[in-house]
Amino acid sequence: MIRITERAQRIDPFYVMEVAKAAHQLEQQGPAGAPPMIYLNIGEPDFTAPPLVQMAAERALRDGQTQYTPALGLTALRERISQWYTQRFAAQVPASRIVITAGASAALQLACLALVEAGDEILMPDPSYPCNRHFVSSAGGQAVLLPTTAAQRFSLSLASVQEAWRPATRGVLLASPSNPTGTSIAPDEFKRLHEFVLGRGGISMIDEIYLGLSYEEQFGHSALALPGELGESVISINSFSKYFNMTGWRLGWLVLPPALVPVVERLAQNLFICASALAQHAALACFEPDSLAEYERRRAQFKARRDYFLPELERLGLHVPVRPDGAFYAYADASSAIAKLGLPADRPDGTGGSWDLAFALMQQARVVVTPGRDFGQADPQRYLRFSTASSMDQLQQAVARLEAVLG
Repeated sequence: MIRITERAQRIDPFYVMEVAKAAHQLEQQGPAGAPPMIYLNIGEPDFTAPPLVQMAAERALRDGQTQYTPALGLTALRERISQWYTQRFAAQVPASRIVITAGASAALQLACLALVEAGDEILMPDPSYPCNRHFVSSAGGQAVLLPTTAAQRFSLSLASVQEAWRPATRGVLLASPSNPTGTSIAPDEFKRLHEFVLGRGGISMIDEIYLGLSYEEQFGHSALALPGELGESVISINSFSKYFNMTGWRLGWLVLPPALVPVVERLAQNLFICASALAQHAALACFEPDSLAEYERRRAQFKARRDYFLPELERLGLHVPVRPDGAFYAYADASSAIAKLGLPADRPDGTGGSWDLAFALMQQARVVVTPGRDFGQADPQRYLRFSTASSMDQLQQAVARLEAVLG
C-alpha cells in the first residue's frame, strides 16, 4: 500500500472545484432540453487577453522566443511592472525587487518556502482563500485563521493580530481585495498592522492579485506605497490572471525586500527554472497604452456588473454584509434562503446550510455558486460566494432563475 505523507493528508479538498465537477456531471446527464448551467462559482474573467497581448504571443512563438529566461524573469518585464506601480499606484518599486513567477501560486509557494519554518504560525483572516493557507502548510507551517466580522471588512485588524500573536507566530498573510469577500483592508489599518508585525520581527505578506480591479478610491492602494522601510519590507504577491485577463497563461510576480531576492532566486532556479517564456514575452504588451486603456474599459464593466448584481441579491434575500470594493465577488449571507427552502442549517460533516443550498440552486435553478465551506471555519454554512466575472447577460439570466426558486 502506498504511504501518503502527512503533508498531503493535511490538504483539504478544494470544494469550489468539487462543486464545479458535480455541476458538469449534472449538465451532462441532462435532461434533454434543459437550459445550460450558468457558472457563477469560479473567479475567472470572461475576457481573454487583449489583442496586443495575443499578437505578442504569436510573434514570440513565430520568432522562437520560447527558451528559458532568467529565473527572476525577463528584465524588460520586471521594468514594465515597476513602471506600472509608479504610474498606477504612485509606488516606487525598483525592478530589482520584482521576481516573475509561474502564476501567483508559485509566488506564494516561493515566499512560504523562503520564510516559513516547520512549526511557524501565519495569521490569516477567516474567511480567506483556501489555497493560501495550504501554501503555508506545505512549507511546514500552520495557518491560524482569525475570525473576522463585517465591521472589520472581513480583514485582519491590528487588535486581532496583537491578541493572537505568540512565540510561534511568524507573521501575517492577507489579501486586499480579498477572495471571497471582495473587500480590502483600509490602508491606515494595514500600516498600523505592518508596523506591529515589523516590531515583532515578523513578516507581512499581502496577496494583491485583484488590486487592479479596485473600484473605490479609498481602497485602491498598494501596500508597497508605504513610505521607506515600511514599503520596502512588504512582501506582495500579484498576478496577470485577474486584472490582466491571462488566467491560463500562469504568470505572476513577487515583490520582495531586497535581501530576499537572491534567496527566492535560488529556490526558483531549482523548483521552476523560470516562468513560461512565451507568457512573459506576451505580457510585455499588457503595458502598452492601448492594452491599459482596454483593461480600464473592462474594469468599468466589472464595476457595472457589481453595481447591478448586488441590489438583485439583496432583493432575493441574499444579504451582502459588506459591499465589495474590488475583485468580482459577492459574499452573501444565505440564512433566509436556507430557511425558505427548508434546508438544514448545518450538519456535523460540514454540509448542510449553504452547501445544501448550492446544490439545490444547481439542480433547481441551474445556477452554480460556491458555498462558504472552502473559505474558513467562522460560520461558513451561512455564506455563498457569487462570482460576477461573467457577462451582464449571464448575470441577468442567473437573477431570473434564482428568483424563480427563491422569490
